[in-house]
Amino acid sequence: MASEAVTLTVDGPHGAREVRISSPGRVLWPEPGITKLDLAHYIAEVGSAFVAANGDRPVSLQRFPDGIDGEQFFSKNPPKGAPEYVRAVTVVYPSGRSHPQLVIDEPAGAVWAVQMNTVVFHPWPSRAENSDNPDQLRIDLDPQPGTDFDDAIPAAIELRSLLAEVGLTAFVKTSGNRGLHVFAPIEPVHEFLEVRHAVIAAVRELERRMPQKVTTAWWKEERGERVFLDFNQANRDRTMAGAYSPRALAHAPVSCPLDWEELENTDPKRLTIGTVPERLRTTGDPWAGMHDEPGTIDGLLGWWARDLATGLGELPFPPDFPKMPGEPPRVQPSRARQQS
Repeated sequence: MASEAVTLTVDGPHGAREVRISSPGRVLWPEPGITKLDLAHYIAEVGSAFVAANGDRPVSLQRFPDGIDGEQFFSKNPPKGAPEYVRAVTVVYPSGRSHPQLVIDEPAGAVWAVQMNTVVFHPWPSRAENSDNPDQLRIDLDPQPGTDFDDAIPAAIELRSLLAEVGLTAFVKTSGNRGLHVFAPIEPVHEFLEVRHAVIAAVRELERRMPQKVTTAWWKEERGERVFLDFNQANRDRTMAGAYSPRALAHAPVSCPLDWEELENTDPKRLTIGTVPERLRTTGDPWAGMHDEPGTIDGLLGWWARDLATGLGELPFPPDFPKMPGEPPRVQPSRARQQS
């Protein structure tokens, strides 16, 4: 009912804005009892750091009208009734189709997205006005069955060192689940496919250095008990939960930026909607200034060329992508053996 709505005053770069939250008592996370209004307050509290990390980028909204245990869907273009301070930018998808996609520029825009039942925010690695050229290199460290968060830590630390060898400064955050996300700011002068190749070069090198601990194997049957280095997150229209975004998991975790020095003593389960605002107030934002000195992927593209010369070529693309040049067959190895 309309009488149930509340109005939040949300500060931002253009002054305070009033954002209406309907059904504020709707429970989104049943286990801790976190409501829609609680989520709106959380986003407002972390608003400046949230926008610094996710703003000025095409963003997909993962929406849960009935809470995290109910149905969900992704929303890319601005829903009807979007306020004037929420804009859109036209982007090109892997199919070649163009479409407007939502862009958030201030905390009120993110709180409004909560009003639209958004739980998880998925920003692109490129800016709104240059969406074809990423300004972030991203690598997802995904622990496979038999491994956990602690197994991803040494891989992330070695990856940081590896990226430093080619002049890139790495930043790290929890995925909000069991893994880690490693980002490096880059100059936005290369298209998605080239950035993908830079990521593949990086993860192949990491796999050489830690063959028993990490894997680039796309097919699950080949990964074993290792941390999967998900190179396909580098593709156009492939995103991961943004920094300070909640996740749709029972204990309401947050994908939280970390200082490298604290990584080995971090328990990701303690980084939640309830704890992250105070953490941000007391320790600051580890990702502040991330883009002050972007690097280049030239060194990684040199590694890519080196690997090509030794016969290591393209890796599989996601199944919904068009067939790409040089891509190996999209058939899992065990099935291919049965067919041969």
